[in-house]
Amino acid sequence: MTYKDILYEIVDGIAKVTLNIPEKMNRLSIETMKEVVDALKTAKSDEAVHVIVIQAAGENAFCAGANLDDFKGHTPTEGRKVFGAFADLSRIFVDLGKPSIAAVNGLALAGGCGLAVYPDITIASERAKFGLPEINVGVWSCMVSASLPKILGRKKAVELLLTGDIIDAREAERIGLINRVVPHEKLEETVMDLARKLSNKSPIVMNLGRDSFYAMLDMEFDKSLIYLLDVLALIMSTEDCQEGLTAFKEKRKPVWKNR
Repeated sequence: MTYKDILYEIVDGIAKVTLNIPEKMNRLSIETMKEVVDALKTAKSDEAVHVIVIQAAGENAFCAGANLDDFKGHTPTEGRKVFGAFADLSRIFVDLGKPSIAAVNGLALAGGCGLAVYPDITIASERAKFGLPEINVGVWSCMVSASLPKILGRKKAVELLLTGDIIDAREAERIGLINRVVPHEKLEETVMDLARKLSNKSPIVMNLGRDSFYAMLDMEFDKSLIYLLDVLALIMSTEDCQEGLTAFKEKRKPVWKNR
């Protein structure tokens, strides 16, 4: 797929997906979302990629949300087909099988707020702001609603959805919407340091462990324990796990084989 609105590159095992339409505040048209999903699928299938970073060009906006023109004039049947891109974008981050990091440099609103928090870890510049203001123009943030209660809990999630309030990065960190706030000029350095740290872990154990984490979130406690017991047995049988235990005993760095 040829990309028009995003950039895709791999640096030392880290795939960087960059929203590249700063003149439009990196808004998500349907086509832009399809490009992002395609790039993430490409990174998922590439064994050379261990970590994925999603970021944005420009200084003012990570992503100001969807292109509102895409919402106009659809019957429910047509809208369900068109808006499938929103669901695909929400789902892909869970299905990646690899750790992902969002580097949020500015405004992250509506669908852009979703894109900022869907990755496993979200690092934000102190200039960043977050919110779901769709309600103010008569739209409900449906796709983000699927993830938000799991991130924030019911009370804070529904407050953001109902009010459309925009919060700053410190407040977003305080309520658990994001992981960390850093000085604006330190954002890229912080994100890449974290990405390199994650890329040094065993890919297969990262994959199995991460997938099991998301799979067990909706399980009853006892069922999750039974499921995780099987995952633990599988992880312990991998060559990488045995190598890691041996390397620890021998006081050396492990050599991962992704097996």
